[in-house]
Amino acid sequence: MFFQRLVAETAEGQQTLAGVPQIQDGLAGRISRETYIAYLTEAYHHVKHTVPLMQAARARLDDAHDRFRHALDEYIAEETGHEHWILNDIRHCGGDPEAVRLGEPREATRRMVAFAYDYIAKVNPMGFFGMVFVLEGTSVRLATQGADAVARNLNLGPECFSYLTSHGSLDMEHLVFFQKLMDEVTDPDDQAAIIEVAKAIFERFADVFRSIPHDRVAYV
Repeated sequence: MFFQRLVAETAEGQQTLAGVPQIQDGLAGRISRETYIAYLTEAYHHVKHTVPLMQAARARLDDAHDRFRHALDEYIAEETGHEHWILNDIRHCGGDPEAVRLGEPREATRRMVAFAYDYIAKVNPMGFFGMVFVLEGTSVRLATQGADAVARNLNLGPECFSYLTSHGSLDMEHLVFFQKLMDEVTDPDDQAAIIEVAKAIFERFADVFRSIPHDRVAYV
């Protein structure tokens, strides 16, 4: 089945992302409030592109990919507005959501988003599902393991974690749906595109986390 191949062929990227200090310390709750807000800031700047990216991919899929157009319709319906949850979390944490909304992403975030748009437009829109694989899998782990640890260590209430905690249960369901969907991908070119994008996004998402200011020594 293709999903298992996707997992196996992106193992190196998964390990690279998991090894980023900001990820390791976030999962253990060893980050400052400032680092958490900085994470949410970058999350906002890529999550706000989720629905536009899905719409772009859907628009480029032909009738032979109708099954995947319908899948994107479902994703679009569920993902719409999630960036606003992030702004609320930033506000509850004591950050400035309006400054985040009007601000610019860090260069690593900009590069990751630009890569996805470019691949959809110029290579193969099916490749976008490689990005879905990376982002949903990561958000489930951060939600189920990291949110509670950060909340305890920083003494933050649940109102500061609506984006992460909602994605725990939601994306677990998505991952089951995604696995079944990927096992319906039979075209070798589509499979290659999904793997190529997944590898590229693992690398770029790791860079996004590396770009987040974090004083590791203070939390060891």
